[in-house]
Amino acid sequence: MSETPTARNSIAAMKDEITAYRREMHKNPGTAYEEIFASNLVADKLTEWGIPFERGLGKTGIVATITGTQDNSGKAIGLRADMDALDIMEVNNKDHVSQIPGKMHGCGHDGHTAIMLGVAKHLSGTRNFNGKVHLIFQPAEEGQRGAKAMMDDGLFLKYPCDSVYGLHNWPSMKRGTMAIRPGPIMAASDRFRIYVQGRGGHAAMPDKTIDPIVIAAQITLALQTLISRKVDPVDSAVITITNFNGGTGADNVIPDDTALFGSVRTFKPETRQMLKKKIEDVARGIAESYGANIDFQYREVIDPTINDAEATQFCADIAKEIVGTENVQDNVAPCMGGEDFGAMIMDRPGAYIWLGQGEEDPNSNHNQGLHSPRYDFNDEIIPTGIEYFTRIIEKSMPLTRQAT
Repeated sequence: MSETPTARNSIAAMKDEITAYRREMHKNPGTAYEEIFASNLVADKLTEWGIPFERGLGKTGIVATITGTQDNSGKAIGLRADMDALDIMEVNNKDHVSQIPGKMHGCGHDGHTAIMLGVAKHLSGTRNFNGKVHLIFQPAEEGQRGAKAMMDDGLFLKYPCDSVYGLHNWPSMKRGTMAIRPGPIMAASDRFRIYVQGRGGHAAMPDKTIDPIVIAAQITLALQTLISRKVDPVDSAVITITNFNGGTGADNVIPDDTALFGSVRTFKPETRQMLKKKIEDVARGIAESYGANIDFQYREVIDPTINDAEATQFCADIAKEIVGTENVQDNVAPCMGGEDFGAMIMDRPGAYIWLGQGEEDPNSNHNQGLHSPRYDFNDEIIPTGIEYFTRIIEKSMPLTRQAT
């Protein structure tokens, strides 16, 4: 495959420099609210390039502001990149492998941050727009609500945005392709825990106990019917029990309690709230029928990522200009994975797009699934990401002709 297309020689020429920053971040990963290396690197580069910025939104987050050659449009656009890594032991299959055991950039946020640095350098040099762009470097995307933390610290009050945009690399799509859709593109991601309190005893005398293992098993099976009987068939949702913990280790003892942990994925807010209530209702009803009690805990972790229709069309048209109409899916099937950017575009209109990074070799690190210990971000897509964000800014806030 040829090099990923970009219309600007100046952007293509930045690739090696930006790649170097990306690989340094890859070697020095930080998980939620501990993205010290990435945050410092971003701050150092912004300072070097003379771009004003503020640190500390969402603890390690940064917002940089670039003003265009003109600034009488009254517009401001937000561009967001995530910075955090994952708690994964990386396979040593690359020169820039993580130097911090048990942590790695297994989702490509190092690449997203590097792309945004490229956008910062390019736009600060050209300023070919009328208005302001706020570059949002977000911490704690991986289930720790970094977007909300930045918003709680005044992100959109201090830096008002008419709209906000994000992207994510996508290993299952070929490099040189992009995909987007109006409406839900990524799911809400929630977590629940059900603690069943029964009464333990001898395995030979179950009639003298309130067996929490049996109760938890009944709850597990019953929860699977909620999707087929309570969710509209044209909607999508997932309930998965991920942990079933009970027992003392002895094979002749019924325990006092058992714990179930699970994950819920939804697209529609109303489906999300319905399942939250029904999961508790089912668990409590089954437990009470056996004479047991439950403690139910539910945490809304990530909001659904719901693309604005107008912004989606705008972004799809830009993507087609860059990689060609035939290489853009503009109504791609949504993914049940979660994306913390959803909190931002629930507050401001905008759109989120996938940027293909897969190579012809199926064993390439760039083809490995997100969150895989063998994964690596594909540096060849850096110019495309910079070009994409740059065109959003220049087309959203075009320069006006000066009077002569």
